[in-house]
Amino acid sequence: MNVGVFLPNWIGDVVMATPTLRALRKRIGSSGKLVGVMRPYVADVLAGTPWLDEALFYDPKSKRPELRSRGLAAELRKRELDAVILLTNSLRTGVLAWLSGAKRRIGYARAFRGPLLTDKLTAPIAGRTWYGKPRYTPAPVLDYYLETAYAFGCPSESPQLELALRPEDRAAADEAWRALNLPAAGRTIVLNSGGAFGAAKLWPNEYFAELARRIVRTTNHHVLVICGPSERDVARDITAQAGDPRVVSLAERKLSIGLSKACVERAALMVTTDSGPRHFAAAFNVPVVSLFGPTHIAWSENHQRNAIHLQRTPPCGPCQRRVCPLGTHACMKELSPGEVFQAVERMLAAAPRRVA
Repeated sequence: MNVGVFLPNWIGDVVMATPTLRALRKRIGSSGKLVGVMRPYVADVLAGTPWLDEALFYDPKSKRPELRSRGLAAELRKRELDAVILLTNSLRTGVLAWLSGAKRRIGYARAFRGPLLTDKLTAPIAGRTWYGKPRYTPAPVLDYYLETAYAFGCPSESPQLELALRPEDRAAADEAWRALNLPAAGRTIVLNSGGAFGAAKLWPNEYFAELARRIVRTTNHHVLVICGPSERDVARDITAQAGDPRVVSLAERKLSIGLSKACVERAALMVTTDSGPRHFAAAFNVPVVSLFGPTHIAWSENHQRNAIHLQRTPPCGPCQRRVCPLGTHACMKELSPGEVFQAVERMLAAAPRRVA
């Protein structure tokens, strides 16, 4: 059995799709082939995991013809797929699944693509906008993905997220630990301030800096601020405002998703916005304090037990907007560093000491 699976476009969503990949791998067995279709920038998220036999990269805006829709459709036809599982919701990927020639095409009947699917799933609708666009009921994306695997015939699967580290990822983290003079034996707390979704998810830099100062001056931990390539200046600003040599960042390091995963994996605790690296903590069973602003917690709930979710819900939220439409950013600014630090203390007291 040859099966293709279109993976989500966001880093965190790819992590939340790992239970679905595990279920599909079990279903098709060692003699089958599981082909993942993904954006090139999310490939490192799954590096080292055992589920995919092959990865096809897809970017409809790429200058490389083989990465655009026509080239991908040709590659999919060459694989003679028996089924395609769609974890994406776009009409474009529905068309590509149909063009693949697969006899079964499983996904949610959204974006007018229902006629292209053989197995149609429906997501619960909470209501509609004034112009008829559905407003879907907030529910864990993790479970949403698993339902496609169950429609394919997979048995019940654990929702536990799962990732892997390659030797080069661990080596990069070892080098960062040495260069930044970070302590061993799980005495580092990782802060993640990023949010590719939009500025509305971000907690103020000065709040992160104040939290970092409280951590290093009150607990026996150092602080490491991780970042993506576009977030280096934010990480630099947080460490500069913290003004303590025990608060450092990856801003001057060679960055990669593998390095970020390895840093999170060896942390005693993570404090993070509602962004992709938050789910690294769940995959590696690292305690986490998550800061939510404009987004419904239910959408990205990953069923992690050793986690605290913090959210303020002013009358305008959660609005699901990328940029605060009122310009006040109240949902994030009302989360004070003191409140977050109290959550950090509770989590440190509850969690056994992690040994890196």
